[in-house]
Amino acid sequence: MTRKVRFKSDNLTLVGNLFTPENFDESGNYKAVVVAGSFTSVKEQMAGTYGQKLAENGFVALAIDYSHYGESEGQPRQYESPAEKLRDLKAAVTYLSSLPYVQGVGMVGVCTSAGNAAYLAADDARVKALATVAAFLPGPALINRVFGEAEIARRRAAGAAAKLTYEQTGEQILVPAYSNADQFAVNYNPAATYDYYFNEARGGVPQWRNEFAVMSYGPWLDFSPLDKAPAIKIPTLVVHSDGAAFPEQAKEFYTLLGGVKELAWGDGTHFDYYDQATQADFAIQSIAGFFRKQLS
Repeated sequence: MTRKVRFKSDNLTLVGNLFTPENFDESGNYKAVVVAGSFTSVKEQMAGTYGQKLAENGFVALAIDYSHYGESEGQPRQYESPAEKLRDLKAAVTYLSSLPYVQGVGMVGVCTSAGNAAYLAADDARVKALATVAAFLPGPALINRVFGEAEIARRRAAGAAAKLTYEQTGEQILVPAYSNADQFAVNYNPAATYDYYFNEARGGVPQWRNEFAVMSYGPWLDFSPLDKAPAIKIPTLVVHSDGAAFPEQAKEFYTLLGGVKELAWGDGTHFDYYDQATQADFAIQSIAGFFRKQLS
């Protein structure tokens, strides 16, 4: 069963889809999970896929739209801020914790939200277990390796200029989040199809916008979840593969974790973990088993 819910994150209203198990009973007790997805994603994409599958495994799951995205409030739109995403995840934990049938709250982060989840797990003692799936876990060294100093400087300058334009005129400067043709896209790869996002049978849902607010570049480039790993003391599961994004980062993150931990190493590519049955089911079964044991 799925229903739309609304809750506050500071003065903004966030929107989520709440998934509940078959034969759900509000007088019962359930383990609950916040689920969030990739960079610029909305709740109808991989977060919804995982939310539904977690509910099928007996969990209450909340897939959220971060502020500035989807149905949630927040201006400017498509604005990427690790600090605001941390605030939003804390608000989601507050909402789930307020439900009388919830007995413990965990967090599942897919791709970029695995990094956001690392910020949450290091900062909020109410979260009792964490799982990352095909995690994007950058730090300064990786950002430098991927983009190079000149491109980082260009993006920072573009972000500062776009921020000033927005503050002075209200105009938003946007670029594609994903493209194999536009070299100014955040993720530009002429060899990639980014099929997940542009295929209507997969993640190409009407609620998603292939846009990134250029004024986000400063906070986005400063995103460093790898640094949070030593502060994470709660039980943590890392689901990854050699074909998922930057596997060496996932292994380093796992090594640095400060508490009980498990590594579930599968196969397949990064985008397979968003919705393909073999990889998504491998991730869900790993998460369900780990959370049944560790989430309290």
